[in-house]
Amino acid sequence: MQWTVLSDNRSCNPALETEHGLSILLATEQHKILLDTGASDVFIRNAELLGVDLNDVDSVFISHGHSDHAGGLRYLLESNRQARTAFKVIVSPDAMSGRFFSKRGNLHSITTEWPEIDDNRLVLTDQTCEIAKGIYVIAHIPQMHPMPKGNKNLYVQDAHGDYIHDDFRHELALYVDGLLFSGCAHSGLENILAACPWPVHTVVGGFHLLDGQETDEEIKALAQRLTERYPETQFYTSHCTGDMVYEVMKGVMGEQLLSFRCGTVISQL
Repeated sequence: MQWTVLSDNRSCNPALETEHGLSILLATEQHKILLDTGASDVFIRNAELLGVDLNDVDSVFISHGHSDHAGGLRYLLESNRQARTAFKVIVSPDAMSGRFFSKRGNLHSITTEWPEIDDNRLVLTDQTCEIAKGIYVIAHIPQMHPMPKGNKNLYVQDAHGDYIHDDFRHELALYVDGLLFSGCAHSGLENILAACPWPVHTVVGGFHLLDGQETDEEIKALAQRLTERYPETQFYTSHCTGDMVYEVMKGVMGEQLLSFRCGTVISQL
């Protein structure tokens, strides 16, 4: 198994572009899966610089409906016309039908402009299941543990045009060969882990723990719970995990928590 970060807020290589978005290419013996597509075509340009071939991607997993994770899909569809395979797009129907907004600063839309996707490519799911051989989707994540406080500024627009707090029913997580991709973890990292019925050796993704939201004590308590409940699990994060939050968690978790950047390549047995 190998995963390569193609789009992120931060970079370990000055030649690579950054953006507020996330895209990771996961390669296993059976599959080549693009985990989210960032906000734009940055992931495609970075893939070219890294010598990463996206033409044999067999699945594209979209974790939720926000444009910083699905905005690049239309560029991939355009560039994939000459691909060797027609990749499947795995997404929640609620992600595609929802209208999403942020009130961080001025109210603004973070809804993805979805491209036209052929029916033979589109895999809609709203339940936890094996979506393809060895690829498992976790959906409708129970909210038993604390939710990230940064969610308070995130809304959906209902049928009447009113803005209501997002309940993140459109968010999915993906599990492949012991690796759990959390996307942004709007549902809360503890909730996603609790909803995963399979053994997890690696967690990769954003934690949606923004600087200045949770207190240091709350962050330390979360980090302590993660180390106690999942002592054999390695955590990697960036994107929507704040720099100060990361340092506080790192102080508790040590080498069990690592960061990633654009250009990060991790190979695992």
